[in-house]
Amino acid sequence: MLTLKLITEQTDRVISGLQKKHFDGAKEAVDKAIALDKSRRETQQKLDACLAEQKKCAAEIGGLMKQGKREEAESAKAKVAELKEESQALQQKMNEVEQELTAHLCTIPNIPYDIVPEGSCAEDNVVVKSSLRECKEGDTVGNWDTVPTNCEAKLPHWELAKKYNLIDFDLGVKISGAGFPVYIGKGARLQRALINFFLDEARNSGYTEIMPPTVVNQASGYGTGQLPDKEGQMYHCEVDDLYLIPTAEVPVTNIYRDVILDEKDLPIKNCAYTQCFRREAGSYGKDVRGLNRLHEFSKIEIVRIDTPEHSEQSHQEMLAHVEGLLQKLELPYRILRLCGGDQSFTSAICYDFEVYSEAQQRWLEVSSVSNFDTYQANRLKCRYRHAADKKTELCHTLNGSALALPRIVASILENNQTEEGIRVPKVLIPYMGCEMIN
Repeated sequence: MLTLKLITEQTDRVISGLQKKHFDGAKEAVDKAIALDKSRRETQQKLDACLAEQKKCAAEIGGLMKQGKREEAESAKAKVAELKEESQALQQKMNEVEQELTAHLCTIPNIPYDIVPEGSCAEDNVVVKSSLRECKEGDTVGNWDTVPTNCEAKLPHWELAKKYNLIDFDLGVKISGAGFPVYIGKGARLQRALINFFLDEARNSGYTEIMPPTVVNQASGYGTGQLPDKEGQMYHCEVDDLYLIPTAEVPVTNIYRDVILDEKDLPIKNCAYTQCFRREAGSYGKDVRGLNRLHEFSKIEIVRIDTPEHSEQSHQEMLAHVEGLLQKLELPYRILRLCGGDQSFTSAICYDFEVYSEAQQRWLEVSSVSNFDTYQANRLKCRYRHAADKKTELCHTLNGSALALPRIVASILENNQTEEGIRVPKVLIPYMGCEMIN
């Protein structure tokens, strides 16, 4: 969440940033936060004064008794009892105001960096790089018309999956429901090949592999910002009050909740392969057919914890890592800088990677790489200690998909189909043990 220091000292910037994100009631939300903080501080001052007076009166009782001033001592005792009741009431009010303030701050999204473009929807996202052609200043998704020149009418991945017996969508419906496909034979092998390839690439780039739980408690969901913002999109195990993770970002980042790190240990670089679960409520139509949008899927996530001074470099390194994966898989791709209105609740800046689907003739998102600045760290109480003066400061957190498998599998099948079968990308042949899927 946003820090009170930022809200109170840079109020205009915060309001402007929230408006850039198209957050309704930006000024009202900021004004309420400031008012609650003022009430909290005033109550704290009253409580401190009351406790000080209580302590002073209690100290006088013994002296009065020794002097034989019993009546004055009894009067002091009565005053202490009165002050005690008052301090308890003030403490209760203090707790209530703090809870209300924290709950309110959790409803306010992060503010975007200045470099984030204006815009309200995906059409306003800026294309900053493409494997197909040089990008021009001001290129947006809305005016982008470049597609691979060899694009022909080909089979979509759901037909290829059926033709080569790679994925059974109907069997998934029978076992679990729509959005839970069953991978078979070389389809399962392709999944495992991609997982191992992505993990090997992450380790080669200096990331430490983590195997986290795939269920988290409420505190973890709040720590990374999925709760309360995305509560309706998460699967909730009500009996145990646990949530199935929507991404490995949640458990891996929460490793550092309530932790003070040493500056010399930053940046921390972790990667994790997990199953991910998303309800995707309200999703329907042709855009969610096949592997395009699932309730359960595999993903490799990269997560960094860094200093404010170095986090921009970390972000660029993460972008280069994801781009390298797509280049090695020989897939046509483009990189988008998301506009304010299309950014997530928690991100300060986000880049999406999209690959082109030959058969569907559209771009498919396969990765989002975000810098959250101090927003998550403030919720997590994730700090680091400066090497020089030993003072503590909030960390920056970053994460990205490297990569999400469903649409990568779809793109590989659709872009590499031949009359003989599906051509396996060269980098995956050692993992697959074959050059063709047929």
